Amino acid sequence: MSTALIRDLSHGLMSDFSDTEFPSQVYGFRAGEPDLLLRGPGTLFGFVWTGEKEIVSDGRTYRVGAMQHFSIPVESQLSLTGSGTGYGVLRIGYIGLASVGGPVEERGRLKYIDGCSDTLLISPPLRGDPCFNFLHFPTGIDQTKHTHPSIRAGLIHKGSGVCHTAEGTETLSPGKMFILYPDAIHAFSTDGTQGMSLTVFHPDSDFGPTHDEHPMLNRTIVNGVSARHLDGIRTTEIV
Repeated sequence: MSTALIRDLSHGLMSDFSDTEFPSQVYGFRAGEPDLLLRGPGTLFGFVWTGEKEIVSDGRTYRVGAMQHFSIPVESQLSLTGSGTGYGVLRIGYIGLASVGGPVEERGRLKYIDGCSDTLLISPPLRGDPCFNFLHFPTGIDQTKHTHPSIRAGLIHKGSGVCHTAEGTETLSPGKMFILYPDAIHAFSTDGTQGMSLTVFHPDSDFGPTHDEHPMLNRTIVNGVSARHLDGIRTTEIV
């Protein structure tokens, strides 16, 4: 099995990871193509590159414009219509929060590796949940080869670069999708003329709030003591 797929954004199912630890399906959507119909339960994370997409999930309608990202939960059925071009990853069996945001910025807000920057566009509501990220590569980047413990799926939407994998090198440009299998060795690089920007889906995380530590709990103070340390008043069950 290939460790990495680099291909032009196409319409419909592009990769199926339903049988992995974090079941996911990668879809592309393009303007002028038939509507896409997906089945739940799950949550569709994604990005509209150009145009506008209308997403209808269990009777609720969300409109997502160019350069915007989204997280749309679906219990039963979800459809994508409109002129938008982009991609989405259905995290099967996980019901996330509904969110539409953006447009993405020019650079990330967090320091990453080798001069690259990152923004956590959609954070995990609970530690371990999926997340959705923006990555920016300045000019002249030569990333350290590395792996990720779960799949990655993303779209180049600005600039150009190269993806180095165990199989060789692939050119990256706007409209190219990259899909990385778990533990695939890879690295991205850019030349001295232009950088590269992309969004990428992660099906899991090791970051985020927990029931024992989150801002609302930590910053609730009773007689000078954080509620985090007051077991007697802590909520024991969500009803």
